[in-house]
Amino acid sequence: MIEVQDIHKSFEGHTVLQGVSFQVAKGELLALIGRSGYGKSILLKHVPGLIRPDQGRVLIDGNDLNFLRRKKLEEMRSRFGFVFQNGALFDSLTVFENVAFPLKEKTKFSDHEIKKRVLSILDEVGLSGAENKYPAQISGGMIRRVALARSLVRNPEIMLFDEPTTGLDPVIGHAILNLIDSCHKRFEFTGIIVTHEIPKAFEIVQKVAMLHEGRILIVTPPQGILSSSDPVVHQFITGSIDGPIQYH
Repeated sequence: MIEVQDIHKSFEGHTVLQGVSFQVAKGELLALIGRSGYGKSILLKHVPGLIRPDQGRVLIDGNDLNFLRRKKLEEMRSRFGFVFQNGALFDSLTVFENVAFPLKEKTKFSDHEIKKRVLSILDEVGLSGAENKYPAQISGGMIRRVALARSLVRNPEIMLFDEPTTGLDPVIGHAILNLIDSCHKRFEFTGIIVTHEIPKAFEIVQKVAMLHEGRILIVTPPQGILSSSDPVVHQFITGSIDGPIQYH
């Protein structure tokens, strides 16, 4: 369903991506891992066409995003849900209003249908009863649940998660990953999750891709990366996430 082919990207002379390629089949959830600051979020934003590559292409069901006209590109993007690092909620809107926002902006649903959909998805993510609270009145973990609900309320085919557990304590972070897992099974979306939650994230994905120095070093089911003999992969998995990579 998602094909990333030979993506290159540089900013002001600094090369970030150097020929990245991988695929995500329909219904799969892929974890994109790698050291901080090495382009995972930039790569993720190429998938829905928020960033255009200098070279290469992204195909969604065989459609090259680079050659879609504006209307077709907008139609394609309507198939996506995106959960940002900090939730990106509107502080002046209630939980209900935040989740209802994309329905009011992008659909012609009646107020009754919008209310029904919003309350249903809030129940799905464990937020029944919180619909009248504002973001400042809820915890960080609840904010991520609201963000997830807002992304899922239009029933997207593709979900993109950019570090959805950043800033959360391990217990809450694991709970968010478990919620993503249950939603993936419930809604059967295709997804990519950028995460440092290792090995917990490996319990919920079908495939792992590791980005290193602008290239995909390995794409494999979770067990394959855990048993890899590659020194870069081994050092990353054993905990030296942000330290210098040592070859032996």
